Amino acid sequence: MNKDTMPPNGPAAELEYSDLGGAAGAHLRSTELQQLRFRNARRVQEAVTASLEKRALVWMAERMPAWINSDHLTLLGAAGMSLAGASYAVAGRHRAGLLLATFFLAVNWLGDSLDGTLARVRNRQRPRYGFYLDHVIDSFGALFVMGGLAISGYMHWAIAIGLLIAFLMFSIEVYLATYTLGNFQLSYWKLGPTEIRILLAVGNLVLYFQPHLRVLGERFRLFDVGGVVAIAAMTTMLVVAVIKHTLRLYREERLP
Repeated sequence: MNKDTMPPNGPAAELEYSDLGGAAGAHLRSTELQQLRFRNARRVQEAVTASLEKRALVWMAERMPAWINSDHLTLLGAAGMSLAGASYAVAGRHRAGLLLATFFLAVNWLGDSLDGTLARVRNRQRPRYGFYLDHVIDSFGALFVMGGLAISGYMHWAIAIGLLIAFLMFSIEVYLATYTLGNFQLSYWKLGPTEIRILLAVGNLVLYFQPHLRVLGERFRLFDVGGVVAIAAMTTMLVVAVIKHTLRLYREERLP
């Protein structure tokens, strides 16, 4: 989720053509005007792997061949997530699909995490385009993965749908908070996108050998238990964030 730049920091002050001075303002293109209005939000990344990941991404970006650009990496990340979902879909019949899903999660990490770093290292950032495209792709990626898990039989379809809804609701809150508060929260409880991929990859490997586990003497599918825990965690984080941000905005815009 790091494509090219970060989202806008709230509604920018209105800028009139007359403020730019004479003929220069009259001929300013609309895209240039939009960029003058746009301000980056502050990135908040406190995940466990954040420091190590940042150094690794910068190292790779500095050595990336010139013919590869951020759009190539974005497409690679999108393809990785789509193929991870397809791998889950076939895993119900062929367990090797779980190993393929793990591989494509790594492909997704490479493309999705490196595209923005490459743009920043090369100073080739496109703020609005990057932010919009990256998060639209994230939403579709979640749909593909949850759909693949539901088809696989390793997760009950209702839990997969609940997990997708929780993810999308939480994403909406993050984007709204970014716009209104100017902070783009990339991690919660020391967990970010990379940690989620790692947990999912570990779950795939465990699932390959042991698809069920016992809880209080009852036998459950491993990913059903994991899905319920993830839904509960995201719902809790969502409720806490909504209360916190609503109170902050109320205090900052208290009416006289």
